[in-house]
Amino acid sequence: MSSRAPIGLLSIAGVNLCTNQGFKNIVPHKGKINSEFLFYYLKTKIADIEKLGSGTTFKEVSKSSLERFSILIPEKISDQQKIADVLSALDAKIELNARVNAELESLAKTIYDYWFVQFKYPTPSVLRTSPPNATEVPSNLGEVPAMAGGGGLVWNEELKREIPLGWEVGELGNFAQPIRGVTYKKDDIKKSSDKNAIPILRATNITNGVIDLNDMVYVPKEAVSEEQFLNKFDVLITMSSGSKAHVGKNAFYYFDQKVSFGAFCSKLSVNKNMRFYVNTQMQSDSFKKYIANVGLGTNINNLTNKHITEYKLLIPPKELLLQYENIVEGFYNRIGNNMKESQALTELRDWLLPLLMNGQVKV
Repeated sequence: MSSRAPIGLLSIAGVNLCTNQGFKNIVPHKGKINSEFLFYYLKTKIADIEKLGSGTTFKEVSKSSLERFSILIPEKISDQQKIADVLSALDAKIELNARVNAELESLAKTIYDYWFVQFKYPTPSVLRTSPPNATEVPSNLGEVPAMAGGGGLVWNEELKREIPLGWEVGELGNFAQPIRGVTYKKDDIKKSSDKNAIPILRATNITNGVIDLNDMVYVPKEAVSEEQFLNKFDVLITMSSGSKAHVGKNAFYYFDQKVSFGAFCSKLSVNKNMRFYVNTQMQSDSFKKYIANVGLGTNINNLTNKHITEYKLLIPPKELLLQYENIVEGFYNRIGNNMKESQALTELRDWLLPLLMNGQVKV
C-alpha cells in the first residue's frame, strides 16, 4: 500500500519483491485473514486510512498508526474466501478483457505497419479474394512480397520519406474537422441523478489511448449542442492542458452512451472508410512527434483546429484502404464490446464491494 502522497494505492504482490520508503507492506497472518479479502476490505477503508496521515511537506501513514487501525472481518477464513472469490472473479474477467483488447490493438497495428509503413501490402488480386468484413487476418497477408502492388518508392518532400509510386499525401482536415467541446462553469455542474444531466469527459479521462467513463462531470442538457455529442468511433483529443505532455493525447470512443466532452478537448468524426486507419495514425510516433514540434518554443500548451487539420498523412489507394478497414473493423467492434462489458463489471464490483464487506449482502 502506498503510504505517502497519494495514500492508499493498493496491489497484491504476484512475485517476491522489494519496495521503497513510499510503501507499507502488509503481510497477512495465514490462518487469520485471507490476502485477497484484506485487499478488497482495505479498498473500502481508504478514506479512513488517509486520515491517519501526518506530516508537513507531505502526508504519510506511519507503521504504528497502521498497526493500530481497527478492522472488522468475518471470523471464518472460508467466509472471507467466498467474498474474495466473487470480487476477484469480476476483476479477473476485467483484466482478461484488457489483455484481449491489447492483443487486438496490436494485431491491427501489425497489419498497419506491414501495409502502410513497410509497404508489404497485398496485390489487387489478393484483395479481391479476401473475405469482406473479415475478423481474422487472411493467411496470405504475411507472405506478400515487398511492393506487391507494383511500382517503386519515390521520395516525398512533405513527409520527408519514401512512399510507393502513385500514393498520395493529404491533410487530416480533408477527412475530418475538429469540433471543440462544452464550456461550462463550476456553478453549471449538476449531479448525475439530476434530470437532463449530460456526462462530460475531460482530458483526465484519456489515458494510454483509452477513454475511461469513470469520474465524469455533469452539465445541463441545454449547454450541449448536438454536434458536441460523441458518436461511436469518434476520436477524442486533448487540445489544451497545463502540461505539454498531455496535449495531443487521444483515443477512440467505443461506446453507445450519449456523452459529451469539455472545452479543453475536441472530437474528430472521421470519414467512415478510413476511421481505423486515421485512429492508428493518431496513435503513432509520427503524430506524437508532430504535436511535440508544434508546441516547441511556446509557453501555451494549446492546439488549434488548424494544427490538427494541417497534419499530413499518407493516403493509400482506395482499394487497399477499404480492405484494411474491413479487416480491422471486427477487431475494433470486439474491443468496444469488451470495454462495455468491463465497464458494467466494474460498476457491479464497486457496488458489491461495500455491501459484501459490511454484511449487507452474503455470498
